[in-house]
Amino acid sequence: MDFLKHIFATIIGVLITFVIIFFVVLVFIGALVQQSTSQSTAAVPDNSVLYMSLNHNIVEKTESNPLGDLNIPGYGAAKSIGLNDILTRVKAAKEDDNIKGIFLNPSTINVGFASLKEIRDALVDFKTSKKFIVAYSEGYSQKAYYLASVADKIYVNPQGAIDFRGLSSSVVFMKDALDKLGVEMQVVKVGTYKSAVEPFMLNEMSPANREQVTSYLSSIYSSFLKDIAEGRKISIDSLGHIADAYLVRNADDAVNYKFADAKLYKDELLDEIKDRLKIAKDKDISAVSLLAYSPKGKANSSKSKIAVLYAYGNIVDGEGSIGSIGGDKLSRELRKLRKDDDIKGVVLRVNSPGGSALASDVIWREVDLTRKTKPVMISMGDYAASGGYYIAAAADSIFAEENTLTGSIGVFGVIPNFKGLLNDKLGIHVDEVSTGKFSNLMSDVDRPMTAEERSIVQMEVGRVYNTFMQRVADGRKISVERVDSIGQGRVWTGSQALELGLVDKIGDVQRAVQAAAYKAKLKDYAIIELPEKEDPLSSILSTSKEKIKTWLFAEEIGDYHKYIFEIRNALQNTGMQARIPYTIEIY
Repeated sequence: MDFLKHIFATIIGVLITFVIIFFVVLVFIGALVQQSTSQSTAAVPDNSVLYMSLNHNIVEKTESNPLGDLNIPGYGAAKSIGLNDILTRVKAAKEDDNIKGIFLNPSTINVGFASLKEIRDALVDFKTSKKFIVAYSEGYSQKAYYLASVADKIYVNPQGAIDFRGLSSSVVFMKDALDKLGVEMQVVKVGTYKSAVEPFMLNEMSPANREQVTSYLSSIYSSFLKDIAEGRKISIDSLGHIADAYLVRNADDAVNYKFADAKLYKDELLDEIKDRLKIAKDKDISAVSLLAYSPKGKANSSKSKIAVLYAYGNIVDGEGSIGSIGGDKLSRELRKLRKDDDIKGVVLRVNSPGGSALASDVIWREVDLTRKTKPVMISMGDYAASGGYYIAAAADSIFAEENTLTGSIGVFGVIPNFKGLLNDKLGIHVDEVSTGKFSNLMSDVDRPMTAEERSIVQMEVGRVYNTFMQRVADGRKISVERVDSIGQGRVWTGSQALELGLVDKIGDVQRAVQAAAYKAKLKDYAIIELPEKEDPLSSILSTSKEKIKTWLFAEEIGDYHKYIFEIRNALQNTGMQARIPYTIEIY
């Protein structure tokens, strides 16, 4: 009996200790959160420069992260900022009398080409203030140089380099790996170009897929060269020749071909900036980083509002999570906006490769209902393809960047067959009892589909595709036959989509806001961004598991972790999918 009492007392003591530690941690985090949210931003001193490196994670919308300055796995390792805040802060710096110019210091930039162009366009607009932009780096990636080409002067370290050799897009194929694992991905699809399933079935691109990749990559490259040509006053033909022959590889080449204005060491660059600021060489430069810059603008108190609702990530059924679009959650946000009389117009900012066809249709319904009560505009980010286009189709107008990847109007279904892995390799067998001929269709993962089952799934995929085409036809006021001819799962850039009638105008989110206000007949209005930020503590607790897991995995295998996650996601994304082909990487 005494032994049991000691055991019981020990267990109670451990539990009490755990509870105390748990609440101490919560108090600690709460204090950090309070400190983070209550810190006042110091005023920007006169004669300052805005420092922009953009060598951190750029997401669609800034997320709360009070632990960003701490070295906590998954939280403090990499800082991030939303594209929305980058654009807002550059615009504010243009009007800030204390900021005299921008020091661009990029090397690698982790963002898609459409978002990159939005940032570049904001810098082009900044230059209309007659303030300077100076770019300097020890090594420019192609994206970094594209951004730097807007600068008044571009400098490079004497031992540095500018990478300029043309764009490339690669695809990871998993067929042999899945074969070795004994996994068969049973694919049913509609669309000649719906190549999202090719990595499961092939070891290289199909001719149709190679055709579409060549087409959209060439379109992006044309925009890329055009902007650099304008910024550096070099002809497009010359830029193409320089890239094809890989003539710019080091700092000497960069200056020789007028890609850079001079070779400078950092101290020389700082002297150059001091000259622009008209300060003595022995004085320090007053600089504020883009991450820390938080201008205090006067908020518009107008009762009439335009809501910018952000939808980014994979489209999934249910509530979703940070970094994904939950069909139920986004639909609920749209319903609130529809019923709010103070909201006079809605801009749905879409940055998504697509996902669940069912969730896409659930969201489409709410977009359609909202459009009937107030203006709804779509602003497309890096991607608004397949399911991302599905949810955009019902809007009044669609705005995209030239380099947005969109379209991909098609559907596929994936049913994995683990027979080779379970039966042959692991010796695991499944037996079951069913009440009907098709009772175990979609759930029996240790056998291939029968011809009759495949026929049923094919019919359902075709039905979803027909619905998808009808949604687009109704929204774009074109025939289903026309949608089918430009659909078939094919991916287009924003500039190509404009010619095809899939988008209405080339422009950023601000243009979409202006269009919504114009249609709502508003001259004075406030802009609100949704969804509202979670309180920092909830954000930390709700995403801790995923962030720490990703951090641990990346620590072990480096950049290769993204391919493992891609295989994992592929195995999870079963059922009807309206998704862009695989993960598109352009570099």
